[in-house]
Amino acid sequence: MIVYLPILSLTGVEGKMFTPMALTVLMALAGAMVLSITFVPAAVALFVTGKVAEKENWLVLQIKRGYGPLLKRVLQWRYPVVGLTVLLVFASGALAITMGKEFIPSLDEGDVVIQPIRIPGTSIEQSVRMQHSLDRVLAEVPEIKTVFSRIGTAEIASDPMSPNEVDTFIIIKPKKQWPDPNLSKEGLIAKMDQRLQEIPGIRYEFTQPIQMRFNELIAGVRSDVGIKIFGDDLEQLRQLGHQVSQKVMGIPGASDVKVEQVDGLPILTIALRPEAMARYGLSTHNVQQLIQIALGGSPAGEVFEGDRRFEVMVRLPEHLRTDLEQLRRLPVPLPGSTDKARFIPLEAVAHLDRVTGPNQISREQGKRRIVVTMNVRGRDIGSFVAEAQALINRELQLPTGYWIQWGGQFQQMVSAAQRLQLVVPLAMLMIIGLLFMTFGNIKDALIVFSGVPLALTGGIAALWLRHIPLSISAGIGFIALSGVAVLNGLVMITFIRDLREQGLSLYEAITTGAMIRLRPVLMTAMVASLGFVPMALAHGTGAEVQKPLATVVIGGIISSTALTLIVLPVLYRIFHRDQEQEVLA
Repeated sequence: MIVYLPILSLTGVEGKMFTPMALTVLMALAGAMVLSITFVPAAVALFVTGKVAEKENWLVLQIKRGYGPLLKRVLQWRYPVVGLTVLLVFASGALAITMGKEFIPSLDEGDVVIQPIRIPGTSIEQSVRMQHSLDRVLAEVPEIKTVFSRIGTAEIASDPMSPNEVDTFIIIKPKKQWPDPNLSKEGLIAKMDQRLQEIPGIRYEFTQPIQMRFNELIAGVRSDVGIKIFGDDLEQLRQLGHQVSQKVMGIPGASDVKVEQVDGLPILTIALRPEAMARYGLSTHNVQQLIQIALGGSPAGEVFEGDRRFEVMVRLPEHLRTDLEQLRRLPVPLPGSTDKARFIPLEAVAHLDRVTGPNQISREQGKRRIVVTMNVRGRDIGSFVAEAQALINRELQLPTGYWIQWGGQFQQMVSAAQRLQLVVPLAMLMIIGLLFMTFGNIKDALIVFSGVPLALTGGIAALWLRHIPLSISAGIGFIALSGVAVLNGLVMITFIRDLREQGLSLYEAITTGAMIRLRPVLMTAMVASLGFVPMALAHGTGAEVQKPLATVVIGGIISSTALTLIVLPVLYRIFHRDQEQEVLA
């Protein structure tokens, strides 16, 4: 039960995912413990009557015939066996360092979300027209069932977006209805991307509905990885963002790399000329009021409909407000005259020009920032971020007052790993303490606890063979595995100690105890591992999260069983060799 306590310390997304599992296992173990000392003895007394004999079946007898000579051989070559075991543990540790890392495996949700990003300032009407052409192209893909889109900000602005930003949701047909069933989802995305490149003026980002919201909730970005650059000058941030994006584009696995759009919004600027206004006797207030009425509108009255009232706004029609030449000729009345000849054009007292200005200014913790976002395909996030960090630190020199933070799933992975690095060792110390209380000496406690590192080697090897990177899901599997490894060692060592108290020599107690405990150890291992086989072989929705956990447990139980049956008797004989010498004397 103690090995599951670190899982309860997890917070955030990983805590919500795995805490219910840990609570379920803890309650099940607590119930089983109570029943084993109450109901089971009573049931044995009631139902197990008469003469009781223990008989081995054919399979166990065959295993014992092979295990007996092997046990005698390893007890003779105990030091080479221990050396080989230590080498295996260190090799597995080195392999774990080189393996990829990710927060939680990406789920294959089945459907796809495309985020087309258009030029800032695109009107809602133009966005709708462009989106219709995009939807028609996607509807021609035979693997797609339905396409629908959401443009701009909804009435309830839970997800504010400008009119040039769109979420295109693509519902994909079941794979058995595809023309080519062998086509992968990555291949389908590449196929859609190729079709969409025919539409000019749009950039695309491919993701999944839940994954998009998941990433956005974690770090405020919709992609797997977000590189946040902080500073003061918006133009300097834009330049640094483009430099970072160019560098990460060349890293294998980087896809949909884009820089947050902070500029490019068309802006009409009207700069008044004080010297010209002074010649005509115009005040700044009068000219600004005229511009406000023409472009923004001014209330000219009210209309009543029952209890409701509406202001009547007066302004220029749309086609004049967007025509720069017409605005330059906007008549400005001169003071003190109503004669038509006493009007001058607006360009006589002001400079009018259309420029590009900031599209948005994002802040985080009171500081301006720009984000470079990207998705990772074909490799794990941990190794991708490590390579990207090394490249940027080596080739990008940030000005004074500017710094970089890494966000997205990587940020959550680091946070969860740091928490586990603190609580897992504490749980392991508690296990050693319980073993010490059980045996009364630290020597036997460490012998049983040695099952944990070799169990971990099997889990790491299983992940490596299945090409699965390390993740929080795999970490939960390692935690659960530690309990099984300690349990098997406890079964073996306890029985050997009982035989020693009955007067058997050290060698006889080890060989007899190992042979008799062979069946319970194998049964415990099979029960614990067979329950995870469906999870390890699953292919449905959510299988990506289950596979690392099940793979670790199955691989670790195999190596843990080997330790319990082979290495543990060897360690017990080495640690208690002084008792063997006393018997010989």
